[in-house]
Amino acid sequence: METVFFQGQACHTYGNLPGVGETAPCFHLTGADLSQIICSDFPGKKIVLNIFPSLDTEVCARSVRKFNEEASGLDDVVVICVSMDLPFAMSRFCTLEGLKNVIPASAFRSPLFGQKYGVMLVDGPLAGLLTRAVIILDPNRRVIFRDLVEEITHEPDYEAAVRVLKNEF
Repeated sequence: METVFFQGQACHTYGNLPGVGETAPCFHLTGADLSQIICSDFPGKKIVLNIFPSLDTEVCARSVRKFNEEASGLDDVVVICVSMDLPFAMSRFCTLEGLKNVIPASAFRSPLFGQKYGVMLVDGPLAGLLTRAVIILDPNRRVIFRDLVEEITHEPDYEAAVRVLKNEF
């Protein structure tokens, strides 16, 4: 169980984020067209899992925009933006914003995603949603970066994530 905060109120997750160096569980998510998105869909790519509660908040929307911008200049990187939002809403947001460098993916059919990755909130005002985190996987699904954002209303450390993607440790 991890402890994060929502507007200063302690909230807890189901389990823990996978640690750096660990092999992350395979994920099964739902794409904008209701197709399944799975970990093996991206051979040879680093995978950025940009995880957040809902695109209906400005901080979450900003993180998707920022990763879309950052991903445009990175080779062999795929950014998957994961929330419990319905695929239709995620697709609409990306279309209206002109975001083409991220993949919207819903965990609404995949409660095990939130549990296996330790990001499902189990209490507090956002219980049932995912907390804010960034997890980067190498092409072998080994975790090379993890950022569990302590205060859910804050943005992740984009600079640290991009340094890892560019191998600038």
